[in-house]
Amino acid sequence: MCISHYLVQPMVNIIGQLTLKEFLSLPEGDVYYEFVDGQAVPKVSPKFFHSTLQIALGLLIRAWCKGKARVLPEWAILLKRQGKDWAPLPDLTYISYERLPKSWKRNEACPAIPELVIEIISPDQTIKEFEEKAKDYLTAGVSRVWVINPEIMSIRVFLPDGSNQVYTDNIPIVDTLLPGLELTTRQVFEEAELL
Repeated sequence: MCISHYLVQPMVNIIGQLTLKEFLSLPEGDVYYEFVDGQAVPKVSPKFFHSTLQIALGLLIRAWCKGKARVLPEWAILLKRQGKDWAPLPDLTYISYERLPKSWKRNEACPAIPELVIEIISPDQTIKEFEEKAKDYLTAGVSRVWVINPEIMSIRVFLPDGSNQVYTDNIPIVDTLLPGLELTTRQVFEEAELL
């Protein structure tokens, strides 16, 4: 099981096995943690490229989806992985009002499976890690996974059939799942002021 949460205590003060209920009752703080196999595990601290790409993508997608969906950063989603509860914390989550009604307003993890999750690779992470995570997302029912690689300025789109496509420069990402949304990698990196 994996769920994210802000915690006040540093990692050294969180020792031993926790239940999900115990983890969720910990006070909020300045560091993101995930709940993984009964442990509070710190998330990678985002750097400049990661943060600016996250904001740029959020703004671009939100401008397109306003009134029909939510796009939110760092929002835990409740899924299953290998038959166990799993609640990852994608960098961005897109979920339509068809899957989670606009009237839903609770301060908790996302209870429905989103159409799209976006992950941004940090310098100390590998594409292999995200390939495996993309498979887990897709197996859990997420329709698309985008993995942004700031080092090579690419967006890799993973599909449920196991295929993936790498987009660079001005090649538009056009998807029937997201009708009317047309983004290019160049557009994203320009919005992030990285070009």
